[in-house]
Amino acid sequence: MDSEKKALLELIENYKPADENEQAFKLKMIDLLAYENCFERSLLHAHFTASAWVIDERREHALLMHHAKLDKWLQLGGHADGDANLLRVAQKELEEESGATGFTLLSTEIFDLDIHNIPERKGIPAHDHYDVRFCFKGSLLNTLNKNHESKDLAWIPLAEITKLCNGNDSIMRMVNKTLANNGNLSV
Repeated sequence: MDSEKKALLELIENYKPADENEQAFKLKMIDLLAYENCFERSLLHAHFTASAWVIDERREHALLMHHAKLDKWLQLGGHADGDANLLRVAQKELEEESGATGFTLLSTEIFDLDIHNIPERKGIPAHDHYDVRFCFKGSLLNTLNKNHESKDLAWIPLAEITKLCNGNDSIMRMVNKTLANNGNLSV
């Protein structure tokens, strides 16, 4: 096991899940690390992805994108494409999908873990994304420029996310962690 994969294993092993779902995700992620190509899309049943949960300085808003393919409001993130350093992947995806820089990483520790199914599309079978999430801080004044992956990009008040995300437990878990000052929020 290479050093970046070992570092991720250690991060996951040290992560304290918020609930039973995250505990199950944690164990499955540790198992997925046994696959040599677990960071590649070529592992068709499941592969690692990374996301950025971005909050504003006052912890009142989160930066979300209306995902073009999935037609859902989600945090920014994407495929690892071979990179075992998922923090680096999360930061890269954040900058690519927001068109902005100047975000501050709040902790090098994992903020949230999630496994979610991606439906079959254009010949790619349905599969699971094993998503490792990190928390960042950004400014409501940042100029945002969406790219082809999103229909919209916006700072959404935490109190309004429930309406947009229509019961998405994954998003609501991160909202609740933010509101409860749970996790690694070192603002």
